[in-house]
Amino acid sequence: MENRFNHHGGFCPGVFLAIFSFPALFVAALVGGYLGWLPFSVGMHTLITIVAIFLIFLFFIPHNASYSACRISKNFELMEQDLQEALKKNALTIMGKTKSTLTVRDFIDEYFKDIRDDNYARVAATIFPMLGILGTFVAIAISMPDFTVSSSEKLDQQISLLLAGIGTAFYASIYGIFLSLWWIFFERRGLAKIERQVIALEDLYGSRIWSRSELVKHEHMQSELKDQKIIQTLRETFNLDFIKDMNAQYMRNYQRIVEDTNASFATMAQRLQEASEDLRETLRSLGDRREAVKAEEAMRRNMESFARTAEELREGLERFDESVERSMEKIDYELASAVERLGRMTELIGREAERIRRFRSREDGEEAE
Repeated sequence: MENRFNHHGGFCPGVFLAIFSFPALFVAALVGGYLGWLPFSVGMHTLITIVAIFLIFLFFIPHNASYSACRISKNFELMEQDLQEALKKNALTIMGKTKSTLTVRDFIDEYFKDIRDDNYARVAATIFPMLGILGTFVAIAISMPDFTVSSSEKLDQQISLLLAGIGTAFYASIYGIFLSLWWIFFERRGLAKIERQVIALEDLYGSRIWSRSELVKHEHMQSELKDQKIIQTLRETFNLDFIKDMNAQYMRNYQRIVEDTNASFATMAQRLQEASEDLRETLRSLGDRREAVKAEEAMRRNMESFARTAEELREGLERFDESVERSMEKIDYELASAVERLGRMTELIGREAERIRRFRSREDGEEAE
């Protein structure tokens, strides 16, 4: 999330000086001891180590929670504008009511990460004591005397120098531990201020944000609607009554076509029998020339009748083929519709499973936090 703090500054000199004050006074006291203005001695190597630790501490100050809380307070109106824009971008309408799914706490967390570096804030409390201990050992190593001297007076002098160096070297460890405690104090104080600001914003914008229970209830309602759609899709896909009606209609058409075909064959057989009888009668009357002409005419009529019967049979067979083809096309269409519905159902189930997986992952993440 991009905020506008980098463009509007937000320097807090008061908080910076408050965090800066006591560590700076500690360094000033050590400088006074080194220069002899105060009644204790400080070695050069110890002073250099402590000044280096102090400079590192100055680098960490802008990442302290108190300093960041001050920056948020100085630019509170600007942050509130960003919050309102973020709420609009994450708006969700449920049952005719529009609210935001972004919580104030999530917004502040992301906003806070843009103001300071959490990595520096986490390591600061432990890095200062480590630097102090490191400075102590460096100071001891630098002040380590030469024990190879031969005279006892020089040896006593070297031991005195070692003890003096060790005494001043521990100032670095003391300073490191002090900086750690000082940092933790202002860190906890700043986090408490930010928490109070979050609570105030939650009270102010609570009515514009969907609560966790409302979102869970909406998720359950959506799941029930999805289940109902899936059940309806299954019912439409596997409509047994439609399949039964289609089979019954197909059997009725098939039975009617078979009956028509049988009737056509029976008619043709009857016509053939009549033609055969007429043919026999014609052969008996061939002796008479005048009857021969009549016989020829009768044979022509019989052949025409036979041709008409064959044509009717062909038409009956064509109707049978057309009926079967229409039935098969209807079956193919219904099967294609069923496959398409199954595809929609599979896609719907897949989206629902993905949504449930994201919802559970988000819920597990929030529980882990």
